[in-house]
Amino acid sequence: MLQHFFNPSSVAVVGASQNPHKIGYEILENIIQYNFRGAVYPINPKADEILGQKAYPDLMSVPGKIDLAVIVVPPALVMDVVEQCGEKGVDSVIIITAGFKETGPKGSHLEEALAVRARALGIHVVGPNCLGIIDTTSSLNASFAEGMPLPGHIGFFSQSGAMCIAILDWAFGQNIGFSRFVSLGNKMDISEVEIMLSMERDANTRVILGYSESIDNGPHFMEAARRVCQTKPIIIIKSGTTSAGAKAASSHTGALAGSDNAYTAAFKQSGVIRAKSMQDLFGYAMAFATQPLPEGPSVAIVTNSGGPGILAADACDRSSLHLTPIRKETADRLREFLPPTAAVYNPVDIIGDATEERYEKTLEVILQDDMLHSVLILLAPTAAVDAEAVAYSIVKLAKNADKPIITVFMGERGVRRARRILQDHSIPSYEYPEDAISAMDAMASYRRWREKPPRQYRHFKGDTGKVRQIFSSIIKQHRHDLIESEAREVLRAYQFRLPENRIAKTTKEAVLAASEIGYPVVMKIASPDVLHKSDMGGVRVGIENDAQVEEAFFDMTSSIRLRQPDARILGVMVQEMIPQGKEVILGITRDMQFGPMIMFGLGGIYVEVLKDVSFRIAPLSVESADAMIREIRSFPLLRGVRGEAPADIEAIRDALLRLSQIAIDFPEIIEADINPLLVCPEGQGAVAVDARFTIHE
Repeated sequence: MLQHFFNPSSVAVVGASQNPHKIGYEILENIIQYNFRGAVYPINPKADEILGQKAYPDLMSVPGKIDLAVIVVPPALVMDVVEQCGEKGVDSVIIITAGFKETGPKGSHLEEALAVRARALGIHVVGPNCLGIIDTTSSLNASFAEGMPLPGHIGFFSQSGAMCIAILDWAFGQNIGFSRFVSLGNKMDISEVEIMLSMERDANTRVILGYSESIDNGPHFMEAARRVCQTKPIIIIKSGTTSAGAKAASSHTGALAGSDNAYTAAFKQSGVIRAKSMQDLFGYAMAFATQPLPEGPSVAIVTNSGGPGILAADACDRSSLHLTPIRKETADRLREFLPPTAAVYNPVDIIGDATEERYEKTLEVILQDDMLHSVLILLAPTAAVDAEAVAYSIVKLAKNADKPIITVFMGERGVRRARRILQDHSIPSYEYPEDAISAMDAMASYRRWREKPPRQYRHFKGDTGKVRQIFSSIIKQHRHDLIESEAREVLRAYQFRLPENRIAKTTKEAVLAASEIGYPVVMKIASPDVLHKSDMGGVRVGIENDAQVEEAFFDMTSSIRLRQPDARILGVMVQEMIPQGKEVILGITRDMQFGPMIMFGLGGIYVEVLKDVSFRIAPLSVESADAMIREIRSFPLLRGVRGEAPADIEAIRDALLRLSQIAIDFPEIIEADINPLLVCPEGQGAVAVDARFTIHE
């Protein structure tokens, strides 16, 4: 579909200019000066020739076929040019022109009309409001960026044109090459999804990088990313990660969600590696683009200085990597030529007077140890070491190595040339040990993700008719929040275990309900307007007799009427008191881009204080549910500490999967909490003690 964007046989620049200060001139100059091998057609009704190329008044005047049109005319004229493209049979268009939805409602309407017409004509569009496209394989620079990147194996896309320019400039300074470079602009038609799929098919692209401000179709993105990540790593830096909307959310889940959690969850489930900074983005890219994936998490560190070795070891300990002890056979071989004061375990400290010969012999031995999956080489500039000679030794051994070799040559002036030697021979070189370990950790994590077996999904057949009836009734009453008894019926329809329960409208009914259920009981106010019952004095636990029931009924109803006079009070819920267990919270919140998102964390009243929660996008796989449970910091409490019985982890997983099913079956659910889900000891299940749902038509 995108072949003509990256490998066209002919390009027309509509709006090509004779003025060197105009973008139309810069784009045409870039196409010509970087030796694009196809035909080039400047389109300008006021010129006969531009930059040595015959100019044409319009697209229809061009004698040959046009594969790609680059449009650089005022916004009001873009529609006419697109019409000409349709008539001429041009199927691929880059709209550089700004002045569309980024400018407000008027520009947004213009862009929408343009999108509709382009689709009708069968034209694919990159942009508008973009920098353009670069493909180093076909020598196409259809952009107004300054300079042509070096050929390489990194594919890059970005929504921000300014970010593209800055990254290109940085790449020139770092001697980093690209296979493709795409500025997406407003993403009127072609988005990151189509670009990722195109780069997946491109033999010259080994790793895909992206700078993203928003993803419009979350499920479509996740589906494409999962597919691409099976063969090529995707590394994305996401900006705009705060969510002011979360402040207005009424549920615990909604208050804790935020768009950033949705992106984090989507990336985890899709295999996308998330870079936290631009430094990470290109640090990871250098490793992925030049080195083989490690066979496992074991890392060997070779250093001529103890301090950097300790920093690297500390960084390893904070990551998923393992600083595996060196095998005795390997250690014995190292002792044959290393000084007696050298450390021959891990890190391998070949001490400060190490020469290039000592580095080379050490690396040669380490590379032959099958228990070590990757190697980190640290060098601190000393009087004894020739950094450039060490670099050449590493280059020589790396040619036949089958495991990743990463380097850290610390300092600046004394190692600058050595770093350039390494980079010129496709060996990543970092300034600090922590950056190198972070890149190695990303590679090992990606390898694990790719080797995971296919995900398992379980389908739960709930009583959808019953739930739909409840939701329909609530909408007719112009309500959005379910009262607890309604929320319980929704959970019951999906076979959640619930405490026995009655609603009482009078003290007499409350006493009768408590005696039927059996003491002790819990009492809660039943009102669609009281969302956080504990905060309003609407919950009593451990009620032991009839007198306490009467007292609690009167106190709760009076307190709510006093503190929230407009609240509709439907009665008091009398509920079975569940034996002691671990309290966790499960929730649903609907993200605008990715749809329903499931939350899990430590429950009860502390969830918003500790914020120890995890998120995933529905539908959950069994593996995702397990990962959510183990991801929270308080997971050891669920496993049991100091002689406590472990909680029923399988029951938590089952509850998460059932809640995910509810979220998928009923897209009208905006927010929901099960708080707490009381988890009994292992093998005894879990009970949904309290729940709330918010829906919208």
